[in-house]
Amino acid sequence: MSSPTPARPAATGRPRASQSGPRSGSLPILASAVLWGTTGTAASLAPADAPAAAVGCAGLTLGGILLVLTSRGARSLPAACTRPDRWRLALGVAAVAAYPLTFYPAVARTGVAVATVIALGSAPVFAGLLAWMTGRGRPTARWSGATTLAVAGCVLLVLGPAFTAGAAAPVDLAGVALAAGAGLSYAAYSMVGARLITGGHPSDAVMGVLFGAAGVIVLPIVLSVDTHWLATTRGAAVAVYLALFTVYLAYRLFGHGLRRTPASVATSLTLAEPAVAAALGGAVLGERLPAASWGGLAVLAAGLFVLAAPLGTARRGRRESPSAPARRLGRRPRRRAGRMGGDQEAEALDGGHR
Repeated sequence: MSSPTPARPAATGRPRASQSGPRSGSLPILASAVLWGTTGTAASLAPADAPAAAVGCAGLTLGGILLVLTSRGARSLPAACTRPDRWRLALGVAAVAAYPLTFYPAVARTGVAVATVIALGSAPVFAGLLAWMTGRGRPTARWSGATTLAVAGCVLLVLGPAFTAGAAAPVDLAGVALAAGAGLSYAAYSMVGARLITGGHPSDAVMGVLFGAAGVIVLPIVLSVDTHWLATTRGAAVAVYLALFTVYLAYRLFGHGLRRTPASVATSLTLAEPAVAAALGGAVLGERLPAASWGGLAVLAAGLFVLAAPLGTARRGRRESPSAPARRLGRRPRRRAGRMGGDQEAEALDGGHR
């Protein structure tokens, strides 16, 4: 998920008006979340002998190439960056490349619904911890409480089968760890992307470089295994779908929507992703979760909504462009510097998504 390009003040000093109604931003974000929700199910439809990581890497390679070729300024961005920004780009590229190596094997081991929910639920936890470790904000009581809910929801989701009489064996713990690794990689490249974009670099160029370079890095993984599955109609269809719809189109839609939608609203809308993943996992793949796991999903959703909810900004009578960096909130009266407020927490949550 890419973060919006900062709004530039007009001659009057007021933020540029970029909104043309809530639907202009909400619908693209909702559409991107729905597309991301299909990722696990689509990958599961690949030929049985196709390695899970190779399937995800093939989609990233094709989609990343499309993004870098169609993103204005992407090829000239590294030369235009300062040395610290080049290091950030390198870190972001590594994080993007790590995502298919963790998420798709997690889907193969734990199922679409569990892998997607754990990856999405762990991402805001890692985002907050990374922000704390890098000195970009200290966790608030609100963030800590919401994070506790999210972690409890994930635990209940994973251990739900063990609490149900006659249920199958508990979810694969290695798959859970891989899904959490996907959440970490998502949080890392989201933070890098947001830092570069709020620093003045075009969002399309930043995302084009991150995904294009990551696609090149993971290409040897695709080529190192038996690639005959790509020559089959089914395998090629899965790879093309992942590239066109869950990488290229989804990130284009999300970036477009974020320019017109507040971060808190965007974060809430992306909660459609695990719902879509769970629904498709049951309808298409026959996955069934016990009631305890569905309860865990509800607890996780509650925690994410607490993180995403606005923190009374309307009461202050101030409106800021949705595309303005969340760190500007630190300049508001009665706000303690160094602590993550409501929209800052939401920005950490949605600052970018795989």
